[in-house]
Amino acid sequence: MNLLRGDGPLLKVGHRGAAALAPANTVAAVEAALEHGVDFVELDVFAGPGRRLVLGHSLKELGAEPLALDEMLSFLAERAPKTGLLADLKLAGREEELVDALHTHGLVDRTLACTNNGTMLAKLRRLEPGLARSRTYPRGRVYLGRRRTSVPVAGPVLWTMKQALPYRVERLAGEVGAAAMTLSRRVVTRAAVERCHELGVAVFVWTVNRRAAVERLDALGVDGVISDDPRVFAS
Repeated sequence: MNLLRGDGPLLKVGHRGAAALAPANTVAAVEAALEHGVDFVELDVFAGPGRRLVLGHSLKELGAEPLALDEMLSFLAERAPKTGLLADLKLAGREEELVDALHTHGLVDRTLACTNNGTMLAKLRRLEPGLARSRTYPRGRVYLGRRRTSVPVAGPVLWTMKQALPYRVERLAGEVGAAAMTLSRRVVTRAAVERCHELGVAVFVWTVNRRAAVERLDALGVDGVISDDPRVFAS
C-alpha cells in the first residue's frame, strides 16, 4: 500500500464512511463513499459492550446496536477489494483482537491504523509489523505540570504546536515506526508537509469539508484528505 502520492493525485478519504451522506460508521455511509470514488474509508473502531470491537466514535455515540467490526471488514473484503481502510482506533488493550480480525478478512495490507496513543501504536508494531501505522496529531487536550492539568488545544496552545510540528515530526513518527501522520487541518503547514516527506512519512489531513480547503491542501502537497462529504473532491 503506497501512502505517498508522489506525482499522483490526492488520495480521497471518506470520514466515518461518508458521514454527511449517511449515518456515520455504517455500511450505508461506506456505500455512499464508494459511490463517490474514495480511495480510503476512515472508520472509528471502538471497544464496545460485551468485549466486542464495533464501529463508533465514543460510547455515547454507539447507539443500541453498533455495527460489529467483523461485519464491516467482511463487507470491505467482498465489496471494495481495492479500497483502503483508515482505522481510527479507540480500543486500548484490544490491539491483538484488531490484528486477528484484519488477518481473518485479509485486510492487513490495505489498512492504515491511526491513533494519537503512542503506546497503542508501539504494541501494534510488535504484534504485526506489516500493519501500517499513522500517528494522529494533535490531541484534543494537552497536559501540563505534575498535577496533569489539561488545557484545550486552541488559541496560543494550538499556534505553538503548529509552529513546533516540523521539528517534532521525526520523533513523533519515528518512535512508533509510523508510515504516516494524521494531522488536524489546523496544524498543517508547508514546512510540516515537506519535513514529513523528507522522512518518507505520508500526510493525511482531517476533517475537511470545503472544496477551497481541499484545493489549498492539495497545493501544499499533502497525500490524503479526509472529508465527511466526498463530493468536495469532485473536480
